[in-house]
Amino acid sequence: MILAGLRSLDSVSGSSYYGQLMEKIQAGSSEFISGRDSILIDLSSWYRDSLTPKIEIIQNAIGDRHLVRFRYYAPSGESERMVEPYYLVFRWSSWYLWGWCIDRKDYRLFKLNRMDRVTETDKEFVCRDAPMPDLSTEKIFPGEIKVKALFAPDMKWRLIEDFGPHCFTEVDDGRLLFSADYTDMENLVTWLMTFGAKAEVVEPVEARDIIRRNAEETLKIYRSLE
Repeated sequence: MILAGLRSLDSVSGSSYYGQLMEKIQAGSSEFISGRDSILIDLSSWYRDSLTPKIEIIQNAIGDRHLVRFRYYAPSGESERMVEPYYLVFRWSSWYLWGWCIDRKDYRLFKLNRMDRVTETDKEFVCRDAPMPDLSTEKIFPGEIKVKALFAPDMKWRLIEDFGPHCFTEVDDGRLLFSADYTDMENLVTWLMTFGAKAEVVEPVEARDIIRRNAEETLKIYRSLE
């Protein structure tokens, strides 16, 4: 995890690395950043052109102690937000803003790719003793949905890439019985459907029903084009 915010790094070498990091972020550079002699980090993104100005605006607002305003798009709908910005966070291959939401009166994590019309306002705020964001997997992805699914053997590499080598067992017909906890039904269904006919959901039944209905609706669309 990379976290850039109001608290400065202690060591001189750390400060130098932080400065190098932020220069490349703000410039939208796809060049490697050398962490140690044997570590290279590339922070480039498919969304570099849209992310770079957002990062720069937010970074300036953090330094100026100014509120930021933006339009936010979430699964629950769209909303206008006014936030005290405290940290820019890079995790799970995405950028986030951690700040105090004026409307919700609580700390929130906002994904930059879901933010639009990001603006640094001229409204100053008194810096709170902001806690570090709890970005543990258990906190962000509580895993309330128990999932079991059968996958074709040639999908082993994807299961290992997404969940590690211990997320499945091989059954008698050679298929892979996958077991995991998932946090969101919509994301679960979206992920499963990327496997097409190479995945069969065992449970939950709700996921099976959603995938079946989606497949039926898709079939109707393509049949109408015949």
